[in-house]
Amino acid sequence: MSKARAYIKRFIPSLVPISHLERLRASLGALLGILLTGLISSYALGAGASLPLLIAPMGASAVLLFAAPASPLAQPWSIVGGNTISSLIGVTAALLIPDPVVAAAVAVGLAIAIMLLLGCLHPPSGAVALTAVLGGPAIHEAGYWFVLSPVAINSVVILLIALAFNNVTGRRYPHLAQAPTLHGTSDPAPTHRLGIVPEDLQAVLAQYGEVVDVSPEELDALIHQAQIRAFNRRSGEITCAEIMSRDVATATPETTLRQAWQTLIKHHIKALPVVTEKDGLVGIVTQTDYMKHAMLTPQGGIRQRLGNVIGFGPKTPRLVSDIMTRKVQSALPETMIAKLVPPMSDMGLHHMPVVDPDNRLLGVVTQSDLIAALFQRRLERGEERDVA
Repeated sequence: MSKARAYIKRFIPSLVPISHLERLRASLGALLGILLTGLISSYALGAGASLPLLIAPMGASAVLLFAAPASPLAQPWSIVGGNTISSLIGVTAALLIPDPVVAAAVAVGLAIAIMLLLGCLHPPSGAVALTAVLGGPAIHEAGYWFVLSPVAINSVVILLIALAFNNVTGRRYPHLAQAPTLHGTSDPAPTHRLGIVPEDLQAVLAQYGEVVDVSPEELDALIHQAQIRAFNRRSGEITCAEIMSRDVATATPETTLRQAWQTLIKHHIKALPVVTEKDGLVGIVTQTDYMKHAMLTPQGGIRQRLGNVIGFGPKTPRLVSDIMTRKVQSALPETMIAKLVPPMSDMGLHHMPVVDPDNRLLGVVTQSDLIAALFQRRLERGEERDVA
């Protein structure tokens, strides 16, 4: 009985768990996508058009665009290129091959081959090729006009809707898993230089030799997140509260730039959290902020420009609020330090403010704090192995 149950389970896909909110988001996106595509196509083609205003494969495209926008099969070139090329092949097959069954088979097979060759594989496009052959007299009479209307129009419209809807609802689309490095060089980010590297993934995928519905970049990002999680588990759950600096030099939005600069120099630090009177974190001002504003000053050498920003020159910003960075990434006291590694190594953050649930500043974790904690933990684990 257990063998039979195990065999049956092979027919059920193992899907990644998703939240109820994500299910609602995807369903609402598909609803809006199909509705607006139909309305816009109706306006563009006219209500009395002999061709269908919506072709059935758009429903399958909607599943990918709104429920799986990260899939390589759902990217813009996949839907526009795949649908257009497949419709072109389908119309050609219908015109050249009298037997509709043979024409349908040739159209679908050739469409898959060309899509794989051109890197625009889109599963619904197989149905587009089939529709071009078996769609009925109206489609046959339209000939190659079917490629433009409704296929290309439907594809472009639903793509534009997906671009807007996915980004508004917090899903990057087109999906770019690998962000550019901080310094704009070809080197991978620091956390991607050890362990599994992209070349390893490419070699394994090439050996696997089948279509995988996830991009190598997305797979690489997921693997590194899993590695960080595993490291987090092995590191002994060291939290920000254990290593953060509590006696933190700060500024307020009303602090003059000269006063803030003097504080930076006095304490030999590179950043000041900016807080309100009740210690609410509202920004951070760094030496980089001063330098950026100095470069925008229209006259003088760099020392004179910096002096103008600090407050020695006329008609220049005088307060911290004029130059501070307002979007600040922060952590909670219970945040485990392994989660600070990506932003501090890959994003170049030197300071991570630690706040309570009400966004009141409690302390700061610096790169030095993080390195010291990781080094100390490594020493402790080494001593534990020696004792064992």
